[in-house]
Amino acid sequence: MAKPALDSIPASDKAAALALTPVSRETEARLDRYVSLLVEWQAKTNLIAPSTLPQLWTRHIADSLQLLNLAPNARHWLDFGSGGGFPGVVLACAMAEHGGDVQLVERNAKKAAFLREALRVTRASGSVVLADIGDYVDSLRTPVDCITARAVAPLHMLLGFAAPLVQQGTKALFLKGQDVEAELTEATKYWNIEPLLHPSRTGGHGWIVEINMIERR
Repeated sequence: MAKPALDSIPASDKAAALALTPVSRETEARLDRYVSLLVEWQAKTNLIAPSTLPQLWTRHIADSLQLLNLAPNARHWLDFGSGGGFPGVVLACAMAEHGGDVQLVERNAKKAAFLREALRVTRASGSVVLADIGDYVDSLRTPVDCITARAVAPLHMLLGFAAPLVQQGTKALFLKGQDVEAELTEATKYWNIEPLLHPSRTGGHGWIVEINMIERR
């Protein structure tokens, strides 16, 4: 099997992503280092679906960056189940010049090791926590402005993890796919919520579910 290489990511994909979600030169440089590292690790660790590598910038990076516009004043972020770093590492790269930070929660030790290396090589502003999401939320004592999650768990489970923090004033932004309506239907069996749905700026069938209120039924 051929190993992934940077030349498998067309320059046009990066250009399209940065046209959708512009960033500073400094953030772009951090993201370039992150992409190089991810491609290197992808050869031995499955961080993203291999079929999405040619659209890495539009499918994953721009998809993550668009969250910044929905929480422009957020400085302290918490990313559930960060995996390959979307959206957590991408947000941390952007936060480095805004005086903010991102806590990346990941229970898989190999992926947590990758996330630590990603923060190191990019000099992004964040930290990695090797833990289950629920356990970490229970132990959290510092304020969080915004919670994120992407391809981690069904919405009703994410609401359970997020509820204690949202009830203290934290905003939640969950990236979801074309089944978002079914997930919302299931979630409202357990939770009273007032979701705001934002269509993904990267196209396709993606949605961002914004939650500012969660109460158990």
